[in-house]
Amino acid sequence: MNKINVSNSNLTIPDIGIGCMRIAEMDSKKLEELIQTAIELDLNFFDHADIYGAGKSEEVFAEAIASQNIDRESIILQSKCGIRKGFYDLSEEHIINSVDKILMRLKTEYLDILLLHRPDALVEPEEVAAAFDILERTGKVKHFGVSNHNPMQIELLKKHVKQPILFNQLQLSAMRTGMIDQGINVNMKVPGSLDHDGSVLDYCRLKDITIQAWSPFQYGFFEGVFLDNKKFPELNRVIKKLAEKYDVQDSAVAVAWILRHPARIQTIIGTTKVERLKQISEASDIVMSREDWYEVYRAAGNELP
Repeated sequence: MNKINVSNSNLTIPDIGIGCMRIAEMDSKKLEELIQTAIELDLNFFDHADIYGAGKSEEVFAEAIASQNIDRESIILQSKCGIRKGFYDLSEEHIINSVDKILMRLKTEYLDILLLHRPDALVEPEEVAAAFDILERTGKVKHFGVSNHNPMQIELLKKHVKQPILFNQLQLSAMRTGMIDQGINVNMKVPGSLDHDGSVLDYCRLKDITIQAWSPFQYGFFEGVFLDNKKFPELNRVIKKLAEKYDVQDSAVAVAWILRHPARIQTIIGTTKVERLKQISEASDIVMSREDWYEVYRAAGNELP
């Protein structure tokens, strides 16, 4: 398993992280097996959020960890806060209260990483800074980041927040390539040239912010998966061809395509199946050629200028 050294920190993380959004209703034994397999594969990074399973995902994860006597220091726990029912809330009070509840559900004294889940239109960066200071001082959170934020939103936070913003979790897959498209189509008057994200990919590379790619198998916004989907025959034809070339499963090719990017993006996968986890983990061993990477990109419907 390849590792990513996170700039401006002492963190070293696996290039594939385990997303825990769908574990709330898993059978306890299957969840224990999933977690144990992940650790055996050196995928010791677990991504949570306070809204996953309305908090239950964190609770069942804690139970599974306790039942196997897994050393807390051997795993990296990340969680997110800021989404409430019908609105977003990045106030000082909500961030602190959310973390206290997250820690209680996870039965741990600290989070390795806390992310702000979505931008809050009413955010006051001074309040975020105050919350981060309290959480850092009390030892409840070691490192901080954001999710789904653009460069100017991060810059606004950084005006007041003294802790480094180490992560930005963003949707990215072979079928969700907006942050890549606009860089390829510079000076072109085509849909792909539209900058929806403020050049967030280049910004994160310039600022040493590690991008975490979520939904690596999805197209659209939770519209479905593209693998083995009849809507995308050319993409699946190319992926299957490359799966044969690299002697892996299709899912590993989809993740390897993300890992190939020089931004050293960490991919967050949400599988709940042990065998699929093993298959996907092989993506870390693939160094996709530049030609293959662009073939996948074009097969997804993207034209090069």
